[in-house]
Amino acid sequence: MRFRPCIDIHNGQVKQIVGGSLRDEGDYARENFVAEQGGAYYADLYRRAGLDGGHIILLNAADSEYYEADVEQAMQALHAYPQGLMIGGGIHADNAERFLDAGASHVIVTSYVFQNGKINYENLEKIFAVTGKKRLVLDLSCRKQNGQYYIVTDRWQKFTDVTVNKETLEELGRYCDEFLIHAVDVEGQARGIEKELVSILADARTNPITYAGGVSSYEDIRLLKQMGQNKMDVTIGSALDLFGGSLEFEKVLEICREGRTVL
Repeated sequence: MRFRPCIDIHNGQVKQIVGGSLRDEGDYARENFVAEQGGAYYADLYRRAGLDGGHIILLNAADSEYYEADVEQAMQALHAYPQGLMIGGGIHADNAERFLDAGASHVIVTSYVFQNGKINYENLEKIFAVTGKKRLVLDLSCRKQNGQYYIVTDRWQKFTDVTVNKETLEELGRYCDEFLIHAVDVEGQARGIEKELVSILADARTNPITYAGGVSSYEDIRLLKQMGQNKMDVTIGSALDLFGGSLEFEKVLEICREGRTVL
């Protein structure tokens, strides 16, 4: 298991929020933590710790008055750690190159590919033509409804009719390098991982997957490692001491690195 660090940016500031609270109206989010430092500070910290494959997420809508402030923070982070971080939030075929040229290792896409409740294959092919498989991450963040996990878009506010299951992961895995999957119902709440979702992801055995959502203890990390057979990566936000939580950054890294190779 690899630890994948994060830099979430909202209203021009590095924050940790309750994921399900995001609203475009009024650029609202319920905050768990607002950092005094900017994106470059955290990017440099991750670089010095030898952590790559982290995620910068722009949480405002692209038409928000704050979006360019988010982008400015992100650009500072990318310049501080070129090729060490991925970026998502408002990414599409026409602007993906801007972020890749600025130093992002990958772009992360959800809403551009999932539109009107379905997979928009035309847009998927368009961004694939720009990034290729090796520089594209698909964000399949999801919420549970009627017993199934459905991909949600537009900052986790809109349900699609696409479920997260083995077939979906195998189909979309042909287009991307990795998946990033937030369990949105527990995101930012530090009340335990979504075990049912983790089981679905572990069963898929497809592209590399980074799980996010609900990690609240060292035991949660060990459980995720066990259920994911040490092959699923994890990102932790609000529960991490870097963002005001109780989990020590160095101890989290130590647990993730234990027995990383599985025979």
